[in-house]
Amino acid sequence: MHDASLIRAITLDLDDTLWPIWPTIEKAERALQDWLRPRAPGAAALLADAEARMALRRQVVADRPERMHDLGALRREMIRRALERSGEDAALAEGGYEVFIAARHEVVLYDDARQALDFLSARWPLVALTNGNADVRRIGLGAYFRAAVTAGDSGFAKPDVRIFRAAAELLGLEPHQVLHVGDDSAMDVVGALAAGMQAVWVNRTGAAWPHDGPAPVSVDGLEQLCRLLDLPGAGPAGDAPQSSAAA
Repeated sequence: MHDASLIRAITLDLDDTLWPIWPTIEKAERALQDWLRPRAPGAAALLADAEARMALRRQVVADRPERMHDLGALRREMIRRALERSGEDAALAEGGYEVFIAARHEVVLYDDARQALDFLSARWPLVALTNGNADVRRIGLGAYFRAAVTAGDSGFAKPDVRIFRAAAELLGLEPHQVLHVGDDSAMDVVGALAAGMQAVWVNRTGAAWPHDGPAPVSVDGLEQLCRLLDLPGAGPAGDAPQSSAAA
């Protein structure tokens, strides 16, 4: 972040910024396996084996590199291949994916997330910017966001500068007028800065900056982010462009 007074909008990462992702994914994996077990026990057993599951994912990525940015498509293909490999009905893949994605949206927010969303959305337009397949509307957070830009929809995944610039264009702003906030030092911070945005690193673990060059502005959580941005005169964005609501 180089000039907070220029901020006209904020793009916000989701996974591991608003909620911890791995407990959510582990729960979704179990839900999928439980659903498959009575219908396709071989596929359920294959997907329950972490090593086999990761090998399957690597194979899908290697075979479909053009879809690497679309986690939903990758997950569907993983389920389909697990069913085929087990000699079971591949038509179950879509139902299995729906079970997985429903559980994937049962997130537990960080304690500081909702209050931060109240604060930020009252002052700036917020756009969700994620490589993942979480839908803020499905989670119940849509009212906070003007829009969402995902890797699956845009065709580009962070840290590709094009996904950041797509968000700025959606807002009708220049990249330097947008602050990106996220937890991943490379995908969020390095990517946003390369795109010309301002950036704040949400560094909940107190890790050292792992890249060349000076460390960016960092905060230990969203509460500290709000204190950092609680500027004199900060308020609703006034003449900031209006984009279609995600709510």
